[in-house]
Order: sequence, then C-alpha cells, then structure tokens
Amino acid sequence: MRFYGLIPAAGTGLRFGASMPKQYLALRGKPVLSHAIERLREHFPLTRTYVILAPEDRWFEQSSKADDDVTVLRCGGETRAESVRNALAHLDDVVAADDWIVVHDAVRPCLGRDASLRLQRELADDRIGGFLAIPVSDTLKRLRDDGRVDRTEPRDALWRAQTPQMFRFGVLRAAFAKPGLDRFTDEAHAVESLGLAPRCVQGSASNVKVTFEDDLPLAAAILSAESARE
Repeated sequence: MRFYGLIPAAGTGLRFGASMPKQYLALRGKPVLSHAIERLREHFPLTRTYVILAPEDRWFEQSSKADDDVTVLRCGGETRAESVRNALAHLDDVVAADDWIVVHDAVRPCLGRDASLRLQRELADDRIGGFLAIPVSDTLKRLRDDGRVDRTEPRDALWRAQTPQMFRFGVLRAAFAKPGLDRFTDEAHAVESLGLAPRCVQGSASNVKVTFEDDLPLAAAILSAESARE
C-alpha cells in the first residue's frame, strides 16, 4: 500500500483579483504552491506527488523547481473536479486500487504535521477514506436576494471541509467516473455520490486556504509564528 499526492493547481484565482493565479503569489519568498507541495511531502510518506496544471500554465517553470519525485501533469480542466478526474486517469497503470490518493489544495500553504499525522492514523484501516475538517463556530445566516437575512441556519453537526482529503484510489476513481462531474465541490462530495460515507477527521484552523486578499497576510503570519517557535 502506497501514498500518492495530488495537487490540483489549474485554477485562475479570479476571486482573488491578482494579475496571476493565486497559487503563484509570493508568500515568505516563494510561491504559495511551493509551500503547499513542501508541506504535503514533509507530512506524508508519498511515493510520488503529481501537480496538475492548466495546459497553458506559464508560471510553474518560472517560479518553481520540481524535485525528482514530483511529476507535473498538464491536464488541468475548467473545474477542480475535472482536473482531478483527468489526473486519476493518468494513474490507472501506476496505482493499485487500495493505494491512497492524498489530494491537497494548491493554496493551503500552512498544513500542519499534527493534523496530517492524525488523518493518516485515523484512516489507516479505513476502506474508503476521509478528510480534514473543523467544526463551524460562526453563526450562519441565509440571505434573500436583496441581501437581507432570510433565516439563521442551525450549525449543529456542521463542519468546514479542508484538505488533504485522502481516499483509496479505487474508490476515488469510481466516484469521478460518475456523470455530473461539475457538481462535485471536493473529493469527499464525489465519494458521497457512490452512497459511501467518508470519515471526518479533526483538522486545524491554521490550515488556511488563500482564497481572498486578506488570506495571504494571514498565511504569512501563521508561517512566521511557526518559524518563531522552532
């Protein structure tokens, strides 16, 4: 049984509003994507890591250096789900059905060791897989079209999914072979479409995702605090 890393990095980052995809923005001297790759490789016993780029990506080679155990796949699609499906097809002749596929966001540069080890430990004998997540702590409001509150939603038993998401290759391949690919918002969502119940594992609030402009300085502060403790 082996572990393979998968990092979808074909997104354009339109919500961020930068002149380049957000995974290539500088964070403490190197691209956000480089941090994400390094963290995943440090915390998981990966046989190989696959970075999924858009066919027209022109930033990776300019800003990053792929190590010998990192393979670039220029098969990224219009959506994250399409990118993952395309990458899984490349692994058909390489990966066994029981091997683990560890999918991590290209813009989560602060993945911690403790949460990573907890994910591996709690899923060690699981036949499906699961993902890191943290419980929702904020009050949730559903809005009307005019921007006013329609109602307050109960937050009991609600969790915010993070990455890595770790699933058996056979399970993940079957999930992404189903029709309706565009509706899947993450790997766990795809696996749920098989009628399976992925396991939720406690993550960390420091495992931030760089989605909006304010997230980049937050990630920098987290990494700086980690360095100060070392």
